[in-house]
Amino acid sequence: MFECNIDDRITLKMLEVSDAEAIFALVDASRAYLRQWLPWVDATQSVHDTRSFIQCTLDQHAEENGLSCRITFQGHVAGVIGIDRIDWTNLLTEIGYWLRPDYQGRGIMTKSCRALVNYAFAELGLHRVEIRAAPGNVKSLAIPQRLGFTREGMLREAERLYDRFVDSVVYAMLRRDWDATLSPGTVVPRDHYPSTPRPKTDRMRVPKP
Repeated sequence: MFECNIDDRITLKMLEVSDAEAIFALVDASRAYLRQWLPWVDATQSVHDTRSFIQCTLDQHAEENGLSCRITFQGHVAGVIGIDRIDWTNLLTEIGYWLRPDYQGRGIMTKSCRALVNYAFAELGLHRVEIRAAPGNVKSLAIPQRLGFTREGMLREAERLYDRFVDSVVYAMLRRDWDATLSPGTVVPRDHYPSTPRPKTDRMRVPKP
């Protein structure tokens, strides 16, 4: 079971089915805010919907094809972060995340994302990590900017957001560039994945909570 204590306030832990009520309550309380940029909010109408999502993420993790974690801040669930899928052939992945509005501005997501990037490179042995967000989603785009990711371009109308399509800005980090930024003694989250990854058949993305 993946768990990472980032500091004395922030913990990442792999989602479990027992988290469904807490995660749904978080989504429901922030529905209007999250809906601005996340396409799955309207489809999340009950604890059952969130429970189904979590089961999908557990199946995905069992297939060595991703990892979804709850973010806990001072003992309270604050959001979700995850490796959405893993392309073992090309050794790349994409990280996605969301955070309840009243927990923003405290460095929680930057630290959480840094830990997951460390994990992707040092534990999974991946070569490339991407973060994507719509141009107007300034807070989400600030995370890869702070972490030193390179903006590589923009995909036009790459995501359907309810009644419209939005562009997607692509930020990426290569392992060699990330390694150059690490301080000596950096702690890397551990899990059960093999240190030398096996090629995997790329799979469809799981639905969001």
